[in-house]
Amino acid sequence: MSRSPDTLPGQHHYVAPANEVPLRAVDAVDTEAEPRSLWGEAWHSLIRNPIFIIAGIMIAFILLVALLPGLFTDNDPKFCELRNSYGGPQAGHPFGFDQQGCDVYARVIHGARASVSVGVLTTIGVVLLGGAIGAIAGYFGGWFDSILSRITDIFFAIPLVLGAIVIMQLFREHAGVVLLVSVMVVFGWTSIARIARSSVMSVKNAEFVTAATALGAGRTTNLVKHILPNAVAPVIVTATVNLGVYIVVEATLSFLGVGLPDSTVSWGVDISKAQSALRDRPTLLFYPAGALAITVLSFIMMGDAVRDVLDPKAKKR
Repeated sequence: MSRSPDTLPGQHHYVAPANEVPLRAVDAVDTEAEPRSLWGEAWHSLIRNPIFIIAGIMIAFILLVALLPGLFTDNDPKFCELRNSYGGPQAGHPFGFDQQGCDVYARVIHGARASVSVGVLTTIGVVLLGGAIGAIAGYFGGWFDSILSRITDIFFAIPLVLGAIVIMQLFREHAGVVLLVSVMVVFGWTSIARIARSSVMSVKNAEFVTAATALGAGRTTNLVKHILPNAVAPVIVTATVNLGVYIVVEATLSFLGVGLPDSTVSWGVDISKAQSALRDRPTLLFYPAGALAITVLSFIMMGDAVRDVLDPKAKKR
């Protein structure tokens, strides 16, 4: 028992011995463990996040359905018999039949491939194009930045859906997954470019980049080996969330009749076809729309979980 100089008369300050105050498990430090990298620490946090686990399971299931639809149904989604028009659920046909007598369940299962393919391919194209333009503009600066930023502003002023409607209407006879993905990449890369530019600009003046330059690393080496790995996190977060958005855009364009052709089995096409029977047969709209909503929700949940780990501002909340 001792009295601190700051205490008042009659007050005492007790200092417990160190052996009576052991460190808790959360305060303990494993001196033998190797330090984790940025991505190692991010993965360690993600696997402890229940939202990430749930979203990962849902996305894995959706991808399995898109890649191997034959595991879930043996019926041909394009085989239709008018005698089954608007038929109810039967053995082997749990969702019934649409107006043309096509198996709704088979079309929902097989429709995942086209819808998910458009979303994934568009995301890859947007990240490659927008990421490259943004990284070059942010790193080299000067007239590179001025020209590329003005080009980005021009495309940014054109709404994605509006631009896609105009182009798809002009080349309607060539409508397909390749054309749709190309159009969505052309009008959808601007947000990724802006994020990549700002992220590269914030990293390029870091001390480790200066040290690499002092050791003889060239500008291209610095950009590829040092800057991009440390600036790509915001791009990944945005791309993960936008993947679901691109699937919705495909469904919207197909619903408007300017997306994928009617011969393609996709959720957007089926939603468009179901609107004529919405009052009498609302379930025809419910099944493809429900599959679309679950898929988009899965990717948004995944994006939120990744953002919480990789976004430094989110960690401070």
